[in-house]
Amino acid sequence: QVQLVESGGGLVQPGGSLRLSCAASGFTFSSYTMRWYRQAPGKEREVVAVITSTGGSTNYADSVKGRFTISRDNAKDTVYLQMNSLKPEDTAVYYCAAVRGGYTPYWGQGTQVTVSS
Repeated sequence: QVQLVESGGGLVQPGGSLRLSCAASGFTFSSYTMRWYRQAPGKEREVVAVITSTGGSTNYADSVKGRFTISRDNAKDTVYLQMNSLKPEDTAVYYCAAVRGGYTPYWGQGTQVTVSS
């Protein structure tokens, strides 16, 4: 069955770094655009970063530009989110999602990122 499994979250001090991973299985990963979303307590889920199926194009929310980098390895069916210079306002549950036109999106279960001193 389809699975997206996020990992790499945790507690980090402001200014620190984390690398999130999202391992996919059960579908043709290389045919899907991948997105990272986050949802902070009391806030709506927001898209953080997007990478096309080949990895040739990426986009970022203004709030993370220059600090976060999305990448993917289609040989490993995995998408990554490198997060640097983390701020307390980056605290949220981070989700990966696989999207493709005309198909139902797939979602992971989320991983908690907490930025606090």
